[in-house]
Amino acid sequence: MEVINQTTVRKDTTLLSVAHLTQLLHYVTGFGGFIVPLIIWLASRKSVEGMDEHGKAIINLQLSLLLYIMLSIPAILLLGLGILGLIAVGIMGFVLPIVNAVKAANGESPSYFMTIRFL
Repeated sequence: MEVINQTTVRKDTTLLSVAHLTQLLHYVTGFGGFIVPLIIWLASRKSVEGMDEHGKAIINLQLSLLLYIMLSIPAILLLGLGILGLIAVGIMGFVLPIVNAVKAANGESPSYFMTIRFL
């Protein structure tokens, strides 16, 4: 008898941390902070324990940051309030992936501040 499509779920906290840290590619290359975590999540969501939860949190954060940027740009005309919004988005986009990479390495659930749950 042959077993087909047998997948084993493994616990890999290193890959979870790397998935969170790949969001910082926006600051290094200018792009890739959305696509690389998406590829990692789609490729390993069924084979790594907790990847589905962490991957959804990563994608929700990236979509939320994109929405906040799109709302902040027109708000620049309103007494410069959009500039404060863009600064806040930049800080959130840098700090939250690092914090959640440490949480993922410790086996904890991700917690992103001010994210909208799209997925």
